[in-house]
Amino acid sequence: MAFACGVGARGQGQADLAVIADKIVTMSRDSAGAQILLVRDGRIWKVGSRRALEGEATAARRVIRLGPGQVVYPGFIDAHLHVVDVGRSLEEVDLVGKKSLAEALEAVAKAARQTPPGQWILGRGWDHNDWPEKVFPNRRDLDSVAPNHPVYLWRIDGHVGWANSLALRLAGIDAETPDPPGGLIQRLPGSREPSGILVDNAMDLLSGVLPKPSHEDLKRYIVKAMSHFASLGLTCVHDAGVDMPTFSAYRELVEEGKAQIRVYAMASTGPLLDLLLENGPILDPGREMLVVRSLKLFADGAMGSRGALLFEPYSDDPGNRGLLLTPAETIRDLTVRCLRKGIQVCTHAIGDSANRLVLDAYEQALREVGAKDARLRIEHAQVVAPEDVPRFAQLNVIASMQPIHAVSDMPWAESRLGPVRVKGAYAWRSLLEAGARIAGGSDAPVESADPLLGLHAAVSRQDLTGYPPGGWMPEQCVSLRDALRMFTTEAAWAAFAEGSLGSIEPGKWADFVVLDRDLEKIPPREIPEAKVLLTVVGGSVVFRREE
Repeated sequence: MAFACGVGARGQGQADLAVIADKIVTMSRDSAGAQILLVRDGRIWKVGSRRALEGEATAARRVIRLGPGQVVYPGFIDAHLHVVDVGRSLEEVDLVGKKSLAEALEAVAKAARQTPPGQWILGRGWDHNDWPEKVFPNRRDLDSVAPNHPVYLWRIDGHVGWANSLALRLAGIDAETPDPPGGLIQRLPGSREPSGILVDNAMDLLSGVLPKPSHEDLKRYIVKAMSHFASLGLTCVHDAGVDMPTFSAYRELVEEGKAQIRVYAMASTGPLLDLLLENGPILDPGREMLVVRSLKLFADGAMGSRGALLFEPYSDDPGNRGLLLTPAETIRDLTVRCLRKGIQVCTHAIGDSANRLVLDAYEQALREVGAKDARLRIEHAQVVAPEDVPRFAQLNVIASMQPIHAVSDMPWAESRLGPVRVKGAYAWRSLLEAGARIAGGSDAPVESADPLLGLHAAVSRQDLTGYPPGGWMPEQCVSLRDALRMFTTEAAWAAFAEGSLGSIEPGKWADFVVLDRDLEKIPPREIPEAKVLLTVVGGSVVFRREE
């Protein structure tokens, strides 16, 4: 890939940047033959063939000539992840991929050796489903390697916390502490003593004693995460759950010119939501680097920790139907209030019962308010009853889904749901055929933020080793073009940004990524091997691979 810079001020009718390639995938209706894109004032100025635009391209102030086989795509958009958590995970104990309790404990022991006694050890990413014993650990395990440090470790899905005895004592959690609504304190066998496992709303019991990140910490986490995202070809992310301190950090980074990629922030309940309900959406009319016009709610927990709300009990845990985290009436009432202020609602729902509950609440709210283009969202929509699939399109509810979850969950999903109910899980093709719109994401740091892994999962439903042959429930695979839409045009639509993001068209922001190969010309198994060579946001290079 060659990069040449022109000299001098831009003349009238001159592009700031020209990209010349053998192929540009615009994701627009008319994309055949696109080989040159011209950028002016941070936006796409012109797109066309070499024959039509070669002269203007060579006269541009900067010219990027791509090598053979290198292809331009619209910047990828992740419709659901957690920015601060991604940045923080780059600094804390990383338990992702640990294949046993012993491996996880060794990582904690290493951190304990490097941390002064009394200071917190924090981390995330453990998954007992990947361990031979497949049972939750307990506080005594952590006590054995870090007795003199308070330790708290988030499970990979973020819906379970694992604390040691010192952390529980600091939080005042003991045998007399009741389970909070929507939460579960696991107990040691044969007693009321807490085991150290806190599920969903029970995690809030520890929040008061956990170290709070400072303003500068939040900014550092965000910058680290953005740099990571840019290296993956992401030009915009939807941050699923932002509080007022995080919003303040974002706003300051934007004002300082340090925000590398765009953020569509979903407000958590609290002061930021109060601000939205009082004043309406917070829009950036300049460069659209930070937009806050949506609310994030939780209907239930996660399936990996058996907190997803199901109609019938878990197949591997009779009597347990999961947890309801927010009552249906609350979801309905908040949706009504938000719709009247032009605020989108995005509700986490994983179990079939939770999905129906949210669809019902949305339907009631839409009827009461009469909103025409609300673009309400269900985040995850992992297990949907067959009769509820058509309702997404009927109600114009966006399914914000993470294809990579299917690949991670397939080893145990059927044991949770049984052979019949699992057919409604991760049902992308069924939703698309019913007319629903799907926005693609990763839920990072629960999964990798790499959109290429999401594309691979969507088209193959296989892991990186090619297992299982033919894919897991292959009837739910989607085409590569449909998968690309999830991470470009549909994710833009889900953020009301279809007029400025998601495709390479004149007038839209010059957000694009260069890959080292044409995804349409390789077998699905090679998609994760593609390399991001260049990421551009608003006409500015935010990542360039150095070989």
